Amino acid sequence: MPSHNPVFGRGFANAGAGNGQQRTPWGGAPQYGYGGPQYGAPQYGTQDPYAAPSPYAQSPYAPTTTRYMTMDDVVQKTGLSFLVTVLAAAAVWAMPGQAAWGLALPAVLVAFVLGLVISFKQIANPVATLAYGALYGVALGAISEAFNSVYPGIVVQALIGTFGVFAGMLVVYKTGAIRVTPKLTRWVIGVMFGALALLLVNFLVGIFAGGDPLGLRSGGPVAIGFSLLMIGVAAFSLLLDFDMADEAIRRGAPAKFAWYIAFGLLVTVVWLYLEILRLLSYFQDN
Repeated sequence: MPSHNPVFGRGFANAGAGNGQQRTPWGGAPQYGYGGPQYGAPQYGTQDPYAAPSPYAQSPYAPTTTRYMTMDDVVQKTGLSFLVTVLAAAAVWAMPGQAAWGLALPAVLVAFVLGLVISFKQIANPVATLAYGALYGVALGAISEAFNSVYPGIVVQALIGTFGVFAGMLVVYKTGAIRVTPKLTRWVIGVMFGALALLLVNFLVGIFAGGDPLGLRSGGPVAIGFSLLMIGVAAFSLLLDFDMADEAIRRGAPAKFAWYIAFGLLVTVVWLYLEILRLLSYFQDN
């Protein structure tokens, strides 16, 4: 089954593959066909019955060394990733004066590149995920401090809103109030890419025309509506993330894949927080 989350992409299908070995899909039985012995029929002339077994041959009944992923793995890895992000943000916020702003832009650029590498190379290890969380924590600390200096208390409101949306979507998912179906997945991904395309057009036109030509970030009614749309898409993306974790557990993904899921959840929650922060700033300006 393909990944529902575009951040995960091919990583779900390829997780656990490595060391040059071909791996069967999670939860799937081995496929026996041409090129190997067929079960149910004796094979003559292919093996010396009196030959001593190889000392390197592994019994099919030997216990596997692979530890499968559990929900505890997902919770622990995700919690640690968020903790690193929050600590990095707090450390940057505590820096004196405007020193944090010198780190914000480089951190965003490096985190963006690292996020692309993790997504396209399907990297599932603690170093990559925690490094991404630390880099974005640096950027979030500077951005949050800037917003809070203009709108005192807005960061606390945005954090409450983010955790509220996260908890609400988790309840919605666990109760089955909204089921993750292929149709819902296509809708969420389609709206997401449509919104990103609008932002890209707005940015490119703004380079030549100046300002905010489409009004997507101007703080007016269009900007408020667009931010609400982005928050809605981010919230529904959390459903895809939760479903991704459940699907990986059902298919017997290796334990290290929990780091990849933690990365996807971190991307979604950071996006959700920034959109809520921006929306709250629009309301305080009006």
